[in-house]
Amino acid sequence: QVQLVESGGGMVQAGGSLRLSCAASGRTYVMAWFRQAPGKEREFVASLRWSSSSTFYADSVKGRFTISGDNAKNTVFLQMNSLKPEDTAVYQCAATSRVIIGIRQSRNYDYWGQGTQVTVSS
Repeated sequence: QVQLVESGGGMVQAGGSLRLSCAASGRTYVMAWFRQAPGKEREFVASLRWSSSSTFYADSVKGRFTISGDNAKNTVFLQMNSLKPEDTAVYQCAATSRVIIGIRQSRNYDYWGQGTQVTVSS
């Protein structure tokens, strides 16, 4: 069982930046960030596959968000720049130790963080 501990988040004005961190208690195959805004379904934000260091982004955050990781510390980061009010959501870290194909699908992830609130004011 892998535990995920998130940090970061908070409130910022539009155009500002925030950085999220997620530390895993064990090794994983891929780590990702998802978000869920009030009244909306959870959506994929970004992912990092450790073996290839490959990253994937949702179109809505491409060019503004950057996912990176520290393999030695089993920690992934999400740098969020040029934040918009529509980025407001609870952001959750997710991970799996299995080799998966559908990296954007939340059902493929076995471990989840507690979630952290990101609020962007206009």
